[in-house]
Amino acid sequence: MIGKGFALAIGALALAGIAGMGMTGAAAQEDKMWRPDPAPEAIIYRDAGYQGPAVNVSEPQPNLGLAWRVNSIRVRAGRWELCERINYRGNCQIIESDRPILGRPLRGLMVQSMRPLGWSPPGGEPGRNPSLRGMAAEFYPAPARGGYRVLACPNGNPSSNCAARTANDFCVAMGWRRSVRQMMETVRREVYLADVLCSNTGY
Repeated sequence: MIGKGFALAIGALALAGIAGMGMTGAAAQEDKMWRPDPAPEAIIYRDAGYQGPAVNVSEPQPNLGLAWRVNSIRVRAGRWELCERINYRGNCQIIESDRPILGRPLRGLMVQSMRPLGWSPPGGEPGRNPSLRGMAAEFYPAPARGGYRVLACPNGNPSSNCAARTANDFCVAMGWRRSVRQMMETVRREVYLADVLCSNTGY
C-alpha cells in the first residue's frame, strides 16, 4: 500500500510538470508573436573605416546638404538608397550592410539624398495611405505615396500656391478631380501636405 505522504509527493510532481508544460507552451506562443522590424537607421561617414565627420539618418532625407563625399557607412537597420543628387535623383545605390569603403578609395561617393526603402511614417503601415472616403470626396490627413509623405513643394520653397498645385496633382493621382482643401505641416524642417480633401464636385 502506498503511503499517504508518497502519494502527495507524486501529485505535486505531476502538477509541477503540467504547470511547466503550460509555461513552455506560453513561451513558444510568445516566440511566434509578430514583432515589428527595427526602425531604419544608418550612419554615413566622410572618411573610410567609419572615421571623420558623421551623420546619423533614420528617415528619408531629400537634401542632406553635405559638403563632403561619403566614404563609409554603417547600416544599423533597413535597406538604404543613396543618391548623388537631391530628391533621390541621379545615380543611386542600394546599401544593405556596413561598408568600410564606398566608391573609389579616398574619393568616396557624392551623396545628396538618401532614404530607407519600404519606409512609412511612424504609426503608419508600409504601402498604406490612411483616409476617410465618402461618396463624393476623400480626406487624407497625411497624404503619402509609396509609403512616403508627400512634400508640399518638391521643387521649390513651400508656398500656399505650390501646395495647392501639389495637392491637386495628388488628388488626380488618387482618382479624384481636384483638391478643394489642403494644409502644410512641418516635420523636422521638411514641409509636407496635410489635411487634403479630394473631391469630384469642386466644392
